[in-house]
Formats: sequence, C-alpha cells, structure tokens
Amino acid sequence: MHAEQLTKVGSATGFIAALDQSGGSTPGALASYGVSADAFSNDGEMFDLVHAMRSRIITSPSFGGDRVLGAILFEMTMDREIDGTPTAQFLWESKQVVPFLKVDKGLADEADGAQIMKPNPGLGDLLSRAVDKGIFGTKMRSVVKQASVAGVRAVVEQQFEVGQQILDAGLMPILEPEVDIHCPDKVEAESLLAEALLAGLDGLADGVQVMFKLTLPDTENFYADLIADPRVLRVVALSGGYPRDEANRRLSANNGMIASFSRALAEGLSAQQSDGEFNDTLDATIAGIYAASAT
Repeated sequence: MHAEQLTKVGSATGFIAALDQSGGSTPGALASYGVSADAFSNDGEMFDLVHAMRSRIITSPSFGGDRVLGAILFEMTMDREIDGTPTAQFLWESKQVVPFLKVDKGLADEADGAQIMKPNPGLGDLLSRAVDKGIFGTKMRSVVKQASVAGVRAVVEQQFEVGQQILDAGLMPILEPEVDIHCPDKVEAESLLAEALLAGLDGLADGVQVMFKLTLPDTENFYADLIADPRVLRVVALSGGYPRDEANRRLSANNGMIASFSRALAEGLSAQQSDGEFNDTLDATIAGIYAASAT
C-alpha cells in the first residue's frame, strides 16, 4: 500500500466521497441529478451520463484532498478517464484524493433477516486490475435488516472472509455491514453487529488493519471501541437514506467517525446548474460534511 495514502486515510481530517452507484442504483442517481430516464436508451448511454456527473464532481474546484480524503469508485469509473487520465490516477495526482473501488456484485436474497453479498468468482481478477490502476482500497456492502444473530453472523463472517482476500492482494478493505435505518430493532442489531465485528478482528493476523463503513448508530459514540481499536484504520459512516442535514447531525455526535456519503453528497446537485451554481452547491455540501466529520 502507498504509505502516504495510508497515513492520509488513517489520520487526516476529512471524509470519503462515495461515487460508486452501480447499475441498479444509477437511474435513481441520475434522476436526482435532473437527468430523466428518457435521456438514455441503453446501459452504455446511461453510464456515459453518470460518468459525466462523477467527472463534474471530481473536477470541481470544490472537490480536493484538503477536505476529501478518498473517493469510492464503481468498476466502470475506474476503467474510464477524467481529462484524459485514468480516474484513479487523476484522483491522486491531480486532487490528492485516495482512490477506492466498490468490488461487490450486489446483494443475495434475504435470509435470517440479512442480505449477504452475491458470489463474486471474478474478484481475484478485479483486485489485480485495481492494483495495476493504482487503487488503494476496496468497499463491499451487505445489509442487516433484523436483529438476528444468525443473519449478523453470516454477514460479518463473509465480510471478513472476502476482506482477507483483499488484504492478500495488497489492498485495504472497507467492510460494510450496513444496518438498514428502517430495521425495527436497530439498536439491538447494532449491538449484535459490534460484538461480531470485534470477534472478527480477533481473527486478523498481528499488525493487520481493516476499515469499517457502518450505519450511523442510534446510540451516540456506540462504535467508540471499534474506532479506538488499533486493528481498525478508520470507521466511516454511510448516510443510509437519512437526509444530509440529519446524517450530518448524527455524524457530529459520533466522535472519530467520518462520513462516506453517496446520496447525501450529491443532494442538491443538478445537471441544469451552471458551473458556478454547481460548484457553490458542492462547496457548501462538502463544508458541511467535512465539519461533521471533524468532531
């Protein structure tokens, strides 16, 4: 791993931008950005449009490594270029923003109140390409929907198992066992999750670190033990569907946790805005998320 990137992600003030909407969530992301479904007629055109959106965010003068520590990319974004430079290379060399890659292939059907990740037989090849393209770390998402011991265990065991494969490839894994914000027993689910994550850390080799991306907890500073654990490089928060103001409020109350927002980052941005309006809106958004991440 790149030592300068490791230090930045582990200790600098700022947050990680999640720019990794995949095929299933792309139409919704574009619609929120003011690009309706009739603007494209196939997946190729759709991904061209979302790459243009992401490129506009990344190239904005408001977006830089002084406040944005890293950015999580979709595979197709990694494979494309920004201003003639491969995306990951552009992020680090032009913006001093550390590149991450979403590596999961979506969620399996719900079982035991949870959704583990679908099988991913091509992961090894993807990780090799990521290393070649200068990616620092990865992210992969599972979802806990009920406070089920079996479901939480299945999610966490899979996250750590795949995380070890990512570590073996020389990349930093962000393990993302999301607790659905609509979980009817969210506090209990978060308690089960914290216990399982600490147990998972005990299985790591000496000196090895991982990252976690977790739902903003209902109990303030609930993940303080994970944040302080030397085996955890950083704990980042997903917005999970909370409006940005609510996500920032909750994040501010959790010391040491930093944002990794997707929908909340893009909230208020529009294809119809002039560059000045777009950059001003993004600047205000980044300032708010940065401030909430600095607590």
